Amino acid sequence: MSVDNVLPKSLQDNPELGRWISLDAPGVVGIRSGKVELGQGILTALAQIAADELAVDPALVALATCDTDRSPDEGITAGSQSVEVSGASIRMAAAQARAALLDAAAVRLGVDTAGLSCRDGSILLDGAPTGLDLWSLAPDVDWRQPVSGNVPVRSVGAYSAVGASHPRLDMAPKRGGAGFIHDIALPGLLHARVVRQPFRLARLAHVDDAWLQRRHPDITVLRKKDFLALAGPDEYGVHAAHAEADRFTTWEEVPGLWRPAETAGEKVIRLGAATPSVGTGGIDVRYSRAHVAHASIGPSCALARFDAGRLTVWSHSQGIFPLRAQIAGCLGLQPSAVRVIHAHGAGCYGHNGADDAALDAAIVALELPGRPVRIMWSREDELSRGPLGAAMSTGIEAGIDAAGRVASWRLSVLSEPHAQRPGFGGHVNLSSAEALDSARLPGKVEDLPDAAGGGAARNAVAIYDFPDQQVTVRLDTRSRIRTSSLRSLGAHLNVFAIESAMDELADLAGADPLDFRLRHLKDERCRAVLQGAAEMSGWPGSQPAGEGRALGIAAARYKNKGAWLAAVAEVSVDEEVRLERLWLCVDVGLVINPQGALSQIEGGAIQAASWTLKEEVKVEDDRVPAFDWSAYPILKFSELPEIETRFIVDPTRPPLGAGEASQGPVAAAIGNAASRALGLRMRDLPLTRERLVEALMSA
Repeated sequence: MSVDNVLPKSLQDNPELGRWISLDAPGVVGIRSGKVELGQGILTALAQIAADELAVDPALVALATCDTDRSPDEGITAGSQSVEVSGASIRMAAAQARAALLDAAAVRLGVDTAGLSCRDGSILLDGAPTGLDLWSLAPDVDWRQPVSGNVPVRSVGAYSAVGASHPRLDMAPKRGGAGFIHDIALPGLLHARVVRQPFRLARLAHVDDAWLQRRHPDITVLRKKDFLALAGPDEYGVHAAHAEADRFTTWEEVPGLWRPAETAGEKVIRLGAATPSVGTGGIDVRYSRAHVAHASIGPSCALARFDAGRLTVWSHSQGIFPLRAQIAGCLGLQPSAVRVIHAHGAGCYGHNGADDAALDAAIVALELPGRPVRIMWSREDELSRGPLGAAMSTGIEAGIDAAGRVASWRLSVLSEPHAQRPGFGGHVNLSSAEALDSARLPGKVEDLPDAAGGGAARNAVAIYDFPDQQVTVRLDTRSRIRTSSLRSLGAHLNVFAIESAMDELADLAGADPLDFRLRHLKDERCRAVLQGAAEMSGWPGSQPAGEGRALGIAAARYKNKGAWLAAVAEVSVDEEVRLERLWLCVDVGLVINPQGALSQIEGGAIQAASWTLKEEVKVEDDRVPAFDWSAYPILKFSELPEIETRFIVDPTRPPLGAGEASQGPVAAAIGNAASRALGLRMRDLPLTRERLVEALMSA
């Protein structure tokens, strides 16, 4: 990593050195980050970065829990940007801390800094110990100074921690049953469950408190407008009362209460010729995906306590600072009166129910001051009440010329919103906020800006060199279904569509799908991963099309500015599509932690395979019915493919996030392989048995 003249936004917003680095405890290098651990291993990667810059063993580095009272505000942990942004910020801060400590040592010793260095926390003069260390010098440093970004960071050749597979710092407590938010047990804890509205903006017409108290005398009933919760000291007692909610509640629909949000209209991106070229053949097709759930193994959970006028919330949110602001606004508190502490959840892939659960717990805690309150969602809540991944369709109209090259390319996206996190667009975007006040519906919904990679527009611009490319993106806000950010956002379907279309066009041109891609591709790093994946898999294989087994290939650069990944999938098709093997070739630049990067890439690939082959939330009458695993199957351990992954490592290049690079290419490679194995094109996700039958019947 090199320092340039532009500070990362995290440092611009949080310039004070002491906000990032502390040496308060002897023998411990304290690091604070505003990025949270979601299972992606970011704490370990950031510790390695800091350790190298301060020349200490990573075992001496302690990453503080993300806390709105103490941590730098880095917004949302999303978009595969934690290493790129927070990692760069910590490296710059650590470099400046090292320089300031060496300056302090030079003053103490009366020598020039040129002969001073750090090793394992000790200060050396011409390689010999001086008796000083980082901690003894800490009082001599002004920790309030702003990080300038002008202090040179250490060279790649000096790295020892970065590039090594150090064990994950967060794993030991998780193996011992104390590492997750679900394990937190505060003294005097009350358990609570929210009685959910059966549909969005349902009105709570009646609660039979007398019946409930006779049957469940230990339960406290809490109602605020259309928000209803049950609380008590025994978790199972609360669950038993909640299971009978239909017997003591009456809900009604108020006509006209629901209003679709406004949108910003179409977004049009035009690249290349103003006048379309005339092709000799082409395609005009549309691809789609259904709603997808986050489907974490552990359901959303939160704890809250209101004491002495201050509300403390424990949450596994991706963005504790935006969450704090929205909780405060909902409950009529000043942001300074709300503290949000991050606790680890059981996997997070975007805007799930964590934020909703946090507001649930906060509302109940405010009504029961002095007592900690724990909310844990049910499996049905987790799958059907939290935000879903948006349903989408992507159409492509493209033509090829006599030379077998793409002459024109028109891509159109119609998608539900991908960006309805707390605070986005100036809206609360928390489910119980609408129960407290129906006026809190979003008034206007916009896609994420291009600078953030877009939402529905993410990866809608093809990486290929087409002479005439136009992309149109439109949001659909008519549905009551809550949709928001899910791993890779629109890139999952857009890459699936682009790479499927490239296969369809290759067939029209009579070309091999790999050769056809390379024919349209100048990006050398993308060419390298494509050729690498092809080499690994023995592309194109020997199986002819339509024989029930085939290879498929696909590639993309995540957000058109992140990591490159190419995938080759081998599938077999009988009564259903089965993924047999995956070959992945990846370029993320400098790899901070090889095992961590591998886990991110292969974990993303497995999830992408599950989305592509199985996952679909079935909506009824614009509503999501309660359901569990039986109605939402995910890929089973017995269905996991063999995976071989190769990284193209170049330590001279900046590190890129690995967490979302797999989603689009893996889905597309599976789709291309399945279509080739069948001898007919499948364009709608997921590729279930039902869709397989539909495709065969319509062929």
